[in-house]
This record gives sequence, C-alpha cells and structure tokens, in this order.
Amino acid sequence: MSAFVDAQSGGFSINLVHRDSEGSPFYNPKETPARRVGNAGRRSIGRVHRFSHMLHLNSSRSISDPSDPDAQLTANNGEYLVNISLGTPPFPIVAIADTGSDIIWTQCKPCTDCYKQDAPLFDPKSSSSYRTVSCSSNACNSLQSEGSSCSSDGSVCEYQVSYGDQSHTQGDVAAETLTLESKTGNPVALPKTVIGCGHDNAGTFSPKGSGIVGLGGGPASLVSQLGSSIGGKFSYCMVPYAAAKPTSTMNFGTNAVVSGNGVLSTPLISDPSQPTFYFLQLEAVSVGSKKIAFQGSSIGGSGNIIIDSGTTLTLVPTDFFSQLSDAVETQVTGGTKTSDPEGFFSLCYVPDSSLKLPPVTAHFKGADVVLTSDNIFIQVNDKVVCLAFYANDQLSIYGNVAQQNFLIGYDLPKQTLSFKPTDCTNT
Repeated sequence: MSAFVDAQSGGFSINLVHRDSEGSPFYNPKETPARRVGNAGRRSIGRVHRFSHMLHLNSSRSISDPSDPDAQLTANNGEYLVNISLGTPPFPIVAIADTGSDIIWTQCKPCTDCYKQDAPLFDPKSSSSYRTVSCSSNACNSLQSEGSSCSSDGSVCEYQVSYGDQSHTQGDVAAETLTLESKTGNPVALPKTVIGCGHDNAGTFSPKGSGIVGLGGGPASLVSQLGSSIGGKFSYCMVPYAAAKPTSTMNFGTNAVVSGNGVLSTPLISDPSQPTFYFLQLEAVSVGSKKIAFQGSSIGGSGNIIIDSGTTLTLVPTDFFSQLSDAVETQVTGGTKTSDPEGFFSLCYVPDSSLKLPPVTAHFKGADVVLTSDNIFIQVNDKVVCLAFYANDQLSIYGNVAQQNFLIGYDLPKQTLSFKPTDCTNT
C-alpha cells in the first residue's frame, strides 16, 4: 500500500464523481439524458424542502408528499460522491460529499432498523481503531445541533438527524480513522475523526448510497474537524454537466488557495444560528444591459442566497425568475425555442450554431461574476438546452451548474469566497 499522507502536512486533493456518471453506483444506463437532468432538477427542489426544514421555514408542501411533481424523494440527494474508507483495516465506502450537511455518517452493523443498502455495511467490531464517544466528551458536545444524547445506560454518546421528509438516522457517535483517496494516489489518513455509526436509519434513502460526508460549516463537519490542519481552506472545481471527463476536484489546505489573474472575492456570510450553510449576498443579475435587482431569502443575516455544491439548479424567487427568464428570452438571437422533453424546465432552445445567448453577470457583493453559456443553460440532450434557473419562493440557492468551470475557494478564517474562471477538466 502507498504511504499515508498526513493532513497536517499542508494540503491534498481528492476526486469528486458526479452521481449520474458511469463510475457512480447511482448511474442508471436505462435513463435517457433528459430524464437524468429532469431528476437532477427535482432533487434540487427536494433539497430546498430539506434545507427549509433545517432552517425552520414554513413550507406549504412536504417532500414526503408523492403527489409533489417537483421533488425527487431521496434524503441522500447530493450530486457528488467521494471515495472514503473507515476503520483499520480500511473499509471502502462511496459517500455523498455534501456542503449542505455537517455530520459524517454511514450505516453500521448491527442494524436494528435500516434502509436497504446495496453495498456491505460497516462493522465497527472489525475495526481496531473504532471507539465510541462518551457523553461528557467535547465531541459529543459538538454534536448538540445533531440531536446528541446519552444511551440508556449513560455510557455512549448518541446522535439523531431528521431530514424533514420523515427520514432519519440515529446511532452511536464514534471516533474512527477516516481515509480519503488523494489524487496523487496516496491515502490521506485522518485518525479520530468523529462520525455517526447509524444503527437505525429509515425513510427515503436510496439503496445506492452508503454514507454522507458533511462539508458544511457546523462543528461536526469534515471541514471543521480538519480545522487548523487545512488553515480553514477548501475549494472545488466542477466540470460541466455534459463533459466527457466526469471527475471533478476538491482541494484542502494549501492546495485550496485560489490566486492569480481573474480571481474575484465576496464575503462568506455565516449565521451562528445556522452554521451549516454558506451564505452569500447576491445584489443583482445582469442579462445584457438589463440589471435585475435580487432580494432573495431573508435568512442568513445579511446573506440572501446559499451557495451549495449539492444542488444542481440555481433557485430564485418567482418574481425574480420571471424577470430573468423574460430578459434572457428577449435577448436571445437565432436558434429555435423548444420544449423540455420531461416538462420540467420552462425556457429551452435547440442548441444549433445560430443560437446566440446574451451575456449574464451575477453581481455578488464586491464580485461581478461573468457566467458562460454552460452556467446559464443545462444540456438536457443533444437537441435541447434549458435555462438552469428555477422558481422557488422558500429559499434561494446558487447551484452547481452556475459554479461549473470556476475554481470556488472557501477561506473560513477570512470569511471570503473566491471565484476564478478555470477549465475544470484540466485540474
């Protein structure tokens, strides 16, 4: 086996695999491209409902309602996967990398009430490095937001997470060695990582998923646990949705520094009452010469939009979406307007050589980010592209299509988020 990399050495990078690419356990070869994109859009709406539950916002619809045409009912609905291992010897898990959650968890043996999982379950008894966490420990206290409590005999810290669609995970809090596969081929071993070992997990989880790695801002997330060893810095570079190379990159520590020509930075706004989410202040969006003011969600302190790698579409209030869609449609030249084969998207075109799209700029506080056609439209199939924005009045989210082919850097100590236009297929 290759020598292990110590996270304390400064920096490392890992691969992110899109859930709809051929290397993913979620990949369904029977799905048409249009169905995959439509499902990604529905997962975006489901994710809004989940976030709204976490933020205690009122919702007129529940994602547990199967009559809701907008929500794809899976609680483990992030878009990017990461290969990790737990324990000694390492037990491989394909986990969802999720900037919209904190805790790192997987299903564990013995499972008293678990959802069906295609991959084998982690058995803590087979790991020499697994240790449960006591109720009086700092690790247990850090999980108060995850509903930490004590076992009936008072000896073991336990956690419980609800996802707002009647799905839940609960089990033991443990310290375990988590190993990441770095892009150099050398494993990155992270001893005594605090994880959730789920013994009671039920609801709308997909059987294809076998774990979640939380990358949010809360104390239980991987980013927070790495802390000073990575200098509070991480970044990612996501390839376009239809790119031939499906692998994106996530960087930590010194590898995550975003610098050089073309870098734009905006305040990264934290809300102590909701530490999981990364908020930004979006002031307006310009379509050609038309500038449309943005109000967004009245949450996150002065932030009005969440930036999230696990949401495909950019979700904006209905009034704003109408103005944006009208401005794009008015200024598009050439091409032929068409309909979405799945009936999900409202503004679509045939992507022939005559189609000319207007320039679009997202005006964040202190950063005017010029978007490309790949950020504005998503390729549904070879004959259809559709506007990758969607109307939603619950919560505003800056999704991953708008972030593609940008190196997106999070500097938590400086509370800044940086954008750098980058060909992510070459990272």
